[in-house]
Amino acid sequence: MKALFLMLRAVCLVGCAGLASSLAYAQPWPARPVKFVVPFAPGGQSDVVARMVAEKLAARWSQPVVVENKAGAATTIGADLVAKAAADGYTMLLAPAPFVITQYAYPKLPYDSRRDFTPVALLVTNPLVVVTNPGRMPGQSVAEFVAQLKKNPGAMPYGTPGNGSLPHLAVALFQLQSGTEALHVPYKGGGPAVVDLVAGQMSFMFASPLEVMPHVTSGKLRALAVTGDQRVSYWPQVPTLVESGYPQYQAFAWFGVVVAAATPRDIITRMNADIGAVLRLPDVAERLKAQGADVATGTPEAFGRFLDAEHQRWSAAVKAANITVQ
Repeated sequence: MKALFLMLRAVCLVGCAGLASSLAYAQPWPARPVKFVVPFAPGGQSDVVARMVAEKLAARWSQPVVVENKAGAATTIGADLVAKAAADGYTMLLAPAPFVITQYAYPKLPYDSRRDFTPVALLVTNPLVVVTNPGRMPGQSVAEFVAQLKKNPGAMPYGTPGNGSLPHLAVALFQLQSGTEALHVPYKGGGPAVVDLVAGQMSFMFASPLEVMPHVTSGKLRALAVTGDQRVSYWPQVPTLVESGYPQYQAFAWFGVVVAAATPRDIITRMNADIGAVLRLPDVAERLKAQGADVATGTPEAFGRFLDAEHQRWSAAVKAANITVQ
């Protein structure tokens, strides 16, 4: 009798454990805090965008969305962390343009940005702006800019935030399409490069609009073109490079959300829908516009096609410029 009781008790315990496990698995996502990895140091535009979105998602999900800054190695440290995370939707990556560029510029990347991630949503895009120091490059159009580069091949210096950065690759892509050559001067960040451009140590930059806007307004720098496919609202008089004779040219700074590959489809669908709803909130849209960013909502598939175009664009530019980052 006692043996029968013990056997029935064991069966009951096993059944209860299995039921508890099934209930835990069946809990709707998210059932605990979500980590949002930002592969940059705090304080920049990436941090502003991530924290704004995280705050609104936390309210929708009734769970904390914790922003973690994991800077270093041109965003690859943060990306590697997410690539190796569990594919359960509890770790997201704020993916920037270098997410694609590093795939081709780093010979020993510890992950594959196509194989190891799944796209969720594109958040924002904003073009770079071609700016010159009028004292060093007096031309007022892209045609005059190109003529000066061709007149002095390899001699006109331009600054970037570093080797393999988006501005570096943006210039390399333009050189490829325009048949020009300039002298690359890498800096440790965009700020110091802008300072030297204003001082006349550099001739031009392909820069973030936020970095150079005050100097363009004051007349210390001249904006010749933007690198997107349409003009921007804050500089309606500045043409695109497409309008300026380079129909195949596009280069965007952008931020999107990706997660580890094999994350369940229903979680990705939920993430995408909620991120889209957050981006459409009037206060979020206004704050992003003040950052010089254009809101970009769409499906995971649309973001995937955007990433495919970025891979095609930057793989060619890295190869043409022979860029390798150790």
